[in-house]
Amino acid sequence: PYKKRTRAFEDQPEADEYRRNHIAVIFTGRFFPSSKQCCCCGKIKKDLKLSERIYRCDCGNRIDRDYQAALNLKRYGERIFRQGTAV
Repeated sequence: PYKKRTRAFEDQPEADEYRRNHIAVIFTGRFFPSSKQCCCCGKIKKDLKLSERIYRCDCGNRIDRDYQAALNLKRYGERIFRQGTAV
């Protein structure tokens, strides 16, 4: 049967490798709207269903949902890194 893993990232072997190589790890909150936030205008589409694979915004943005999430997470990470608050 499936057993949910609850170990924190810091306890995993990969974390030691990141520390040794001075790689910053940046976490978001569990409910960070990475795929629900338009990467162009910033509007959050709260009613976005998981079955909607293309994100369509009122501003005209049409983009793959996963690609948009990646862009939003990249921008978030860059902002946190610039602020000097990366873990």
